[in-house]
Amino acid sequence: MISRFIPGLLLALGFLMLWSTTLSSCKFNPNLQGKGSEDLQGLWEEESVAYQNERLQYSKHQFKFNCDSVYITINTFAKYNTYPDSCFNNGRWTEYAKGIYQTKNDTLLITATFTKANFKQKISGCYRIGQYLPAFIIRKNSGDTLHLEGLQDHLPLNLILKEKTGCVPKALN
Repeated sequence: MISRFIPGLLLALGFLMLWSTTLSSCKFNPNLQGKGSEDLQGLWEEESVAYQNERLQYSKHQFKFNCDSVYITINTFAKYNTYPDSCFNNGRWTEYAKGIYQTKNDTLLITATFTKANFKQKISGCYRIGQYLPAFIIRKNSGDTLHLEGLQDHLPLNLILKEKTGCVPKALN
């Protein structure tokens, strides 16, 4: 009579073992942002732009790396109007983006979204909206200078460290 229950018992025991193995191999990710790259932490500014006098439009960048997050300010200068007159602002405007970054070997990858000046989501208005997805080759990082080259436009970005900060991971909301 007991031999009738053995296959069901073995099947139940197999499911129990599979279930416990699955639970023990899974763990929740911490509810904190990542640490990012320690040598990038801080506020970096581009003081001059390569070939700015020869170009019809150029942008100066400011990057603030905080743990695995990045806050970007882009100041653009244009000689000719390519926007509606209400947006052109005499050829000077500022755009903002917020997102995350990662470094892989000699490459800096940024996944960001254009925002308002307060780094809240921007869904309409002048200039660019949506994603901002630049990628850069890190040509040199010497502590207080960071030389990047854009993978899309191959133009150099020479950044100077204005303020060094450390990473204190914040809770993800």
